[in-house]
Amino acid sequence: MRTGEICACFQNEEKTMSNYNLKESLRSYFGFDKFKGSQEEIIENLLEKRNTFVIMPTGGGKSLCYQLPSFLLPGTAVIVSPLIALMKNQVDAIRNLTNNEHIAHFMNSSLGKTEIQKVKDDIREGRTKMLYVAPESLTKKDNIEFLTSVNISFFAIDEAHCISEWGHDFRPEYRRLREIFEKISKVPIIALTATATPKVQHDIQKNLNMLDAVVYKSSFNRDNLYYEIRPKREVEKQIIRYIKSREGQSGIVYCLSRKKVEQIAELLQINGINALPYHAGLEGNVRAKHQDMFLMEEADVIVATIAFGMGIDKPDVRFVIHHDISKSLESYYQETGRAGRDGGVGECLAFYSYKDIEKLEKFLQGKPVTEQEIGRQLLNEIVSYSETSVCRRKFILHYFGESFDEQGCNEKCDNCKNPRDRMEGKGYMELLLRSVLSLDETQKAKHICAFLSGSITPDIKAYKHDQLEGFGLGKERDEHFWNAVLRQATVAGLLTKDIETFGVLRLTDKGHAFIEKPTSFILLKEHDFSNTDDTDSIVSGSAKGAAFDETLYQLLLDLRKSISKERSIPPFVIFQEPSLKDMCFQYPVTMEELTNIQGVGNGKAQRYGAPFVAYIAEYVEKNDIERPQDIMVKTLVNKSQLKVQLIQNIDRKLPLEDIAQSQGKSFDDLLLEIETVVSSGTRVNINYYLNDVLDEDSQDEVFDYFNEAESDDIIDAYKEFDGLYTEEELRLMRIRFMSEVAN
Repeated sequence: MRTGEICACFQNEEKTMSNYNLKESLRSYFGFDKFKGSQEEIIENLLEKRNTFVIMPTGGGKSLCYQLPSFLLPGTAVIVSPLIALMKNQVDAIRNLTNNEHIAHFMNSSLGKTEIQKVKDDIREGRTKMLYVAPESLTKKDNIEFLTSVNISFFAIDEAHCISEWGHDFRPEYRRLREIFEKISKVPIIALTATATPKVQHDIQKNLNMLDAVVYKSSFNRDNLYYEIRPKREVEKQIIRYIKSREGQSGIVYCLSRKKVEQIAELLQINGINALPYHAGLEGNVRAKHQDMFLMEEADVIVATIAFGMGIDKPDVRFVIHHDISKSLESYYQETGRAGRDGGVGECLAFYSYKDIEKLEKFLQGKPVTEQEIGRQLLNEIVSYSETSVCRRKFILHYFGESFDEQGCNEKCDNCKNPRDRMEGKGYMELLLRSVLSLDETQKAKHICAFLSGSITPDIKAYKHDQLEGFGLGKERDEHFWNAVLRQATVAGLLTKDIETFGVLRLTDKGHAFIEKPTSFILLKEHDFSNTDDTDSIVSGSAKGAAFDETLYQLLLDLRKSISKERSIPPFVIFQEPSLKDMCFQYPVTMEELTNIQGVGNGKAQRYGAPFVAYIAEYVEKNDIERPQDIMVKTLVNKSQLKVQLIQNIDRKLPLEDIAQSQGKSFDDLLLEIETVVSSGTRVNINYYLNDVLDEDSQDEVFDYFNEAESDDIIDAYKEFDGLYTEEELRLMRIRFMSEVAN
C-alpha cells in the first residue's frame, strides 16, 4: 500500500470488525506475513473498543499492538511514553514505513513552540495517526484543551509499570493519567508493559479504573538470552576483554552514574572500541546523534545510565553488560531484554558487588518511609537473584508469577551451564519452615536467618526472640547459608513473600504439606561475592595480579646499561626502574604496547623503545612466555586535559605556587605531577622558575652531578652535596635535567 493509499484510508468511515482484514493490513503496513504470539487477539480486542492490558516481554512486539489499530481507526491515537529517545525512535520508524512525515509525531519538552504548533495543525487536519506524548506534556492545560477538540481513537500507555508505586520505575505523573484521559475523551485504553509482577498488574488496572480490561499475558521467558553474574573484580578489564572478543557486534553497557558512563565510554574508546556515552546530562542533540549513530551502526557500543534508560529499539543488540547491578529485578529484566530482540544470540552479563547495593540503599534515604520500604524490598530481590545458585531463568520467571522447569533452560545461564555443589537439605528445609511458623509468620528474611543462626540483633532482642525455644537451632550454619535455603524455599513455592507487608515470609499450602510429610530437598551451594573490588578506579597502567619476571628484569638492566654507555648518558635517563619493572609484568612487544608502560610516553618510546621491545619480543618467543591478556590503559582524557593545562601554564611562565593553588594541590604534589610528565617523555621548561631559586653556578653544579650519576635518587644527591641544596631544589633540577637530556 503506497503513501497515497494509506492517506486515503484515513478518510474512511469507521468500520466494524468484519470489515478488517488484519493479516492483509499487517502485510501492507509492516511487511509481515503473520502475527507474533497474541498480537492478533490484542488488536481485535482494541478494535472492538474494549480496554486492553498487555504484559509482553521486551522484543515480543508490543508496539505493533497499538500501531496497527491506529492506522485502521479514524482519528489520532495518543500514546504515552516516558522516554524521549523511544518516542523519537518510534516516530522515525513509523514515518519510514509510510514515507509520510505527518503520519506520526511526538510532543514533549524537546520541541519549541513553532514545532508544537506544526504538530497540532497536522492532527487537526487529520494527517496524523499517532501522537507520542510524555506524561508531563499531558498535564498541561493547553494540551488537554487541544486534545479535547480533536478526534481521539484510543489511548495507549507504554511502559505502564511506571503507574505503580510497586513498579521499578514509578513516575508520579503517571498516576494522573486516568483523570486526564476522562477530561479529553471516553475512548478505549490499552496499557502495555514488559515487566509486571501480579501485584504491579493489579495496581496498574486499579489506578486506570480498567479492572474490566481483557488481560493478555505472554510468557516472560526469553529463551535466546544467556544470563550470567560475575563478581565485580577488575571489572573494566573484564568488560574490555569481553567486548573485544565480540568485535563488530552491537552492545549496551549500563552504569549507575553519569560520571561512570563517561569514564567507561572513554575507556572503551581508548582501547579501540567504537563506543558512545548516553545519559540525561548530555545535550538533547548529542543524545539524539549518539542514538542515531548506534542505530545506523556507526557505533558498536552505547554506554548508558540505568536510571535514565535507553528506549532504543535495535533488534540486533548481541550483548547487554551491567557494570553496576540494577535497582530491581524488573529493571534488570527490562534492560537485559534489549538483547536479541531479533531472536538471535543475546548475552546478558552483570557484575555484582554488595557495595553497589549499599550505594542504591543510600539513594533511598530521605524518601518517604513507604517508598524506602518498597525500594529495599526490590533491592533484596536483585541481591537474591545475583547470589542464588538456582537456575537464573527459573528465578526470574518465578518472580513474575510464572512456573518453569529448569531443564528447559538448556544451559542458557551460568548456574545451569556450570556444575554446582548439591547436598541433601530435607532437615534444613524443615527447620527453616518451622522457624517461620514459630515466629508467627511475621518476619522478613534477614530476621529469620539471624534467628536460626543464633545472632542477637537489635530486632531479635527487641522482640525477645532470643528467648524462644527455636532460637539458634541452626547455629552450626551462618546467616549466608540460611539465606540460601530461604531463597530456594521461595523459588520452590514452599514460602511466599507478602508484598503488602514489604516482604514478610509466610508458608504456602505446599510449605505446610512439606512440614506434615518432609521429603528429599536438594540444596544448591550459593555463590560467594564477598571478594570484590573495594574501589571504583578505572584501569590504569599496572599489571595487577601478574607474575614479576626477575630474570627479564636483570637482562633489561644490562640492556639499559649498555645503551647508556653507548650514548654517554646516565641509565635512568633512558627508562627509570619502575618502568623496567612494569615491562617485566606486561612484556610489551610493540611500540604501542610500550606506551602502556608506567612512565613511558610516546616521545620516550620513540627515542629509546625500539631495542627494548625487540629484546622483549625475542625473550617471549624464546621462553614461550604466555603474556598477561589484561588490557592496560595509561590515562583517561580528563587526566590528559590536566596534563595539557599544566604544560600550558608552565609555557606561560606562571609561578609554580600559583599553578599548584589553581589546581587545588600542594607544591609537593605539583612537583610529583611534573616529574611524572617529564619521566614519560614530555619536555617542560621550568628555567624561568629555577632562575629565581638557584643561581647559574649552582644549577650547573647539580646538572653535572645528574649527568654523571648512576642513579637519579634525590637522597643520594642530598648526601652528595651534604645538605647544601634542599630536596625541593634538587627535584627541580632533576626535572630540568630529564627534560633537556632524556626528552
